[in-house]
Amino acid sequence: MRLQLGSAFAAWLALGGEVVASKEEAKSNGVRNIAIIGAGAAGSSAAYHLRQYADEADVKVNITIFEKTGRIGGRTLTVSAFDDPLQPIELGASIFVAVNYIMYNGTKNFNLSIGANYRTASSQDDITAIWDGDSFVYETTDGTSWWWDAGKLWWRYGMSPYRAVNLVKEVVGKFLKLYEPPYFPFRSLTARAYELDLVKITAVTGEQFLAQHKIDESFSRHIIQAATRVNYASNLAYLHGLEAMVSFATDGAMSVNGGNWRIFDQMVKTSGAAIYHDTAVSSIGFAKAKTSASAPRYEISTRSAEADPEVVGTIFDDVIIASPWQFSNIEAGEGVIKHHIEEIPYTKLHVTLFASPFKLHPDFFKLPPGSKAPSNVYTTLAEGEEPKEGAEGVGKTGFYSVSTLRTAVNPKTNKTEFVYKIFSPKPVTPQFLSDLLGVQVPETFTAPTDEDRGGDNQNSGVDPISWYYPHWFYSYPIELPRVTFQDPILGSGLYYTSGIESFISTMETSALMGMNVARLIVDDAAGISRAAVPGSVSEEDLGMHEVKVDLVVEEPGEL
Repeated sequence: MRLQLGSAFAAWLALGGEVVASKEEAKSNGVRNIAIIGAGAAGSSAAYHLRQYADEADVKVNITIFEKTGRIGGRTLTVSAFDDPLQPIELGASIFVAVNYIMYNGTKNFNLSIGANYRTASSQDDITAIWDGDSFVYETTDGTSWWWDAGKLWWRYGMSPYRAVNLVKEVVGKFLKLYEPPYFPFRSLTARAYELDLVKITAVTGEQFLAQHKIDESFSRHIIQAATRVNYASNLAYLHGLEAMVSFATDGAMSVNGGNWRIFDQMVKTSGAAIYHDTAVSSIGFAKAKTSASAPRYEISTRSAEADPEVVGTIFDDVIIASPWQFSNIEAGEGVIKHHIEEIPYTKLHVTLFASPFKLHPDFFKLPPGSKAPSNVYTTLAEGEEPKEGAEGVGKTGFYSVSTLRTAVNPKTNKTEFVYKIFSPKPVTPQFLSDLLGVQVPETFTAPTDEDRGGDNQNSGVDPISWYYPHWFYSYPIELPRVTFQDPILGSGLYYTSGIESFISTMETSALMGMNVARLIVDDAAGISRAAVPGSVSEEDLGMHEVKVDLVVEEPGEL
C-alpha cells in the first residue's frame, strides 16, 4: 500500500522539501517522525530503506535529514578538474565491487551509468607497479593476458595467490549472510560476528590471519599489504584480518559516471525525505511535551552558519545518528544515550589531485636512465622495514599510492594533460612533486592559484602543474584486532550506524547499517517479530567467548 501523505508533507513535496509536519498534525494523522543526522552513505541508505519498508508495512513515516554540509555523500566527493563540471574526478571513496549489493543495485534502480572510470587514462602498455622504496616488487602491464600475470604470480609465490583468493571468497561469503534472514536485521553486531564465525578473523591481525592460512610472507607483504595501504592507509600488522580480506576483494571494481555520490543523492530523493543542508544538530534531548506513549520522544536543536541553536518544530519518535559521534559535536541530554558510544580513532589521509603535462619520472623510482616509469604505483614496506601504526607506518616510500587517473583538457592551452591522485599521510611538498615529475615545481607552489604557483616553469616553459586540488579526510578507522563491536541501538528509538566502522569500513557497509536500522525501526513500529538465528548466543555466552578469544590474541607483528 502506498503511503498516505498528510497535507504538510504533500506541501513539502511541492515546494522541494523545506518544511516538516507540525507537532499537532503529526499527532493527529499518526505519522511516525524520524530524524536522520547525516546524509552520507548510512544516512541516505537509512532514508531510502525506511521509505521502502514503511510502504510495505503500511507504516506512515515522515523523514527529516539534517546534513551539516551543503552536499550529500559524506566521504564520497567528486570535484571538477579545471573547475569544469564536464571533467569530474573522484576525490573520496572511488570504487565499489559487484558484491556490494546496495551500491550495485542502486545503480540499476536509479539508471546510473557505471564503468571503471575511476582510472581511465591507461593505454595498452601502461604499467601498474608495487614499490617498496627500493625497487618494484611486482608490476603488470595493461593489456597483458590474465594467464600471463597468473603465471608470474604462481612462479614467484607458489600456491599463495590461489589460497588468498579462496580465503577472500570464504570470508566474504560469511559476511554476505548479514544481508539475508535470519541474520538480517541485527540488533547486536557483536552477536552476528560471533554467529557467523567472523570474530576469529577480527581477533587477529591481517598478518597473523594470513600466516595461519599458509599465505607466503612475501606475497602478503608485496601484494596484500599494498592493498591494505591504498584502501585503509594501514599495514597488515595494524588492522584485523577481516579488513585485510576486504581490501583484497576487488573483483569487478566500478564507479558511477559523474560520481559515486549520485547513488546516495538518488536514495535521498527517492525516500521523499525533507533535507536541511548546512544544518548541524547541536543537541538531542527528551521531548518536554507530555505524551501517552510509553516510548520516549526526542527534541532536536540545530545550528546553521552564524546562527544560534534553535529547537526544531517537530518531536521525533526515532533518531538515527548516521555519522561518527566524536566528529558531530552533538550534546546529548541526560539519560538519552543508554549505551556508551565508543570513540573509534580515525586515520587522517591527505588526498592530492593535480594535472600536469608531464608523466611520472623514472629517476624518482631509481630506475635506469631511459626506463619507462609506471603510470600507477602502490607501495608497501621493504623487507626488514618495521611496520608501524598510523602515519609513521608509511615507511621509506613516504606515500601510499600515486595513480594516473585520466586525461583532461587544460582550458588555457586546449591541450590534453594527465590527472594524478596521491594518497599520503602528510601534505605533499613542492620538492616531492618536483622529484615525482622530474621538473622543477616552484617552492612558492602551495595552492591551486597561478599566483601561488609562481608562474611558468623556467626549465620547461610550461606550467609543471596546471590544476591542483589538495584535501584531507578522516577517512578510515584504525582497525586493530577486536571481538566486540558497537551495537546499533543506543536507547529506545535512538540508533547509531558508525559502530560498523570498526568491523568493516566501506561505502557498502555504511549503507548496510543504514538499511539495518531502517528495518529495525519499521519492525518495531509495525509489531513485526523475526525468528532467532539458529544457535544464537546470549550475552553470557558472548562474555565467555570474548575471554577465550582474548587469551589467544597476540601483539601486532608477532606470529
